[in-house]
Amino acid sequence: MTKIIDFLKIIDLQTIVITILALVSTWLCRQFGFLFEIPTSLIGIAVIFPLVFSISSAYRRREEALRYFATLKGHAAAIYLAHRDWLPNDQDMGDQGAALVQKLLTAVSDNLHASEAEKDQTLREVYRAYDAFSHSHEQLRQMGVTSGEVSRSNQALRSIMIEFERMRNIASYRTPVALRAYSSFFLSLFPIVFAPYFASIAYPDYPVAGYLVAILYSLILVSLDNIQESLENPYDGIGPDDLRLDIADAYADLLTDS
Repeated sequence: MTKIIDFLKIIDLQTIVITILALVSTWLCRQFGFLFEIPTSLIGIAVIFPLVFSISSAYRRREEALRYFATLKGHAAAIYLAHRDWLPNDQDMGDQGAALVQKLLTAVSDNLHASEAEKDQTLREVYRAYDAFSHSHEQLRQMGVTSGEVSRSNQALRSIMIEFERMRNIASYRTPVALRAYSSFFLSLFPIVFAPYFASIAYPDYPVAGYLVAILYSLILVSLDNIQESLENPYDGIGPDDLRLDIADAYADLLTDS
C-alpha cells in the first residue's frame, strides 16, 4: 500500500496533460490515416537517456547531502561532549553545549527549508549559531580548559561550517539547466511526434492497443521526469526521499540522555 501511495505522489498535472495530448494526437492520426512507424530507440536517445542521467546526478547529490549532514551532526555532538566532560563539575556548561547544538541544527534546517525571500535571514541565524559556539569555546578557555582542547573544539566547529556550506551548495546549484530544458522540451513534444506511431499499432482492428501504448509511454516518461524533480532539491520535504532536517529537538534530547 505504501508503494502505491509513493507512486501516486509522482502523478501530477503534467502527467495528465501529456497523457491527454498523446491520446488526442493518436486519435487525430487514426482519423486522418496519418500512420507510420517511428524507431522507438529515438525515445531512448531524445528523452530517456537525458532523464536517467539527470536522475543519477540528482541521486548522487542527495547521497552527498546525507554524508555532509551526518558529518555536521557528528562534530556538533563532539562539541557538546566537550562542554559536558571537560568541566565535569560544571553542569551548566553541558546544558549550554546542548542548547548550542539545538540552536545550530534548528538554524541549518530553517535555512535549507527556507524560500528565496527568507534565505538571507535564516543564513544569518546559522552564522549567529557559529558565533555562539566560538564565544562558548572562549568561555571554556577562561574556565581552565587547555588551549589544545579548545583548539580541537574549534576544529570541529570549522568542520561543521564546511559541511553546511557544502549542503548549501547542493541547494543552490542544481543539475545542468540546459539538460533539464532539453528534456522538458522533448518530453512536451513527444506526444505529437509519436502519435502516428501509436495510431499505427494494431490498426485498424484493435484501436485500443494504440491508446494503451500511448498511455504507458506517457506515464513512464513523465514519471521519470517527476522522479528527477523530486530528487532535485533534497531539502524541500516534498518527495519521500528528501532529507529529514527537523531533528534539533530529538537530537538535543538524545545527547542529554546519554
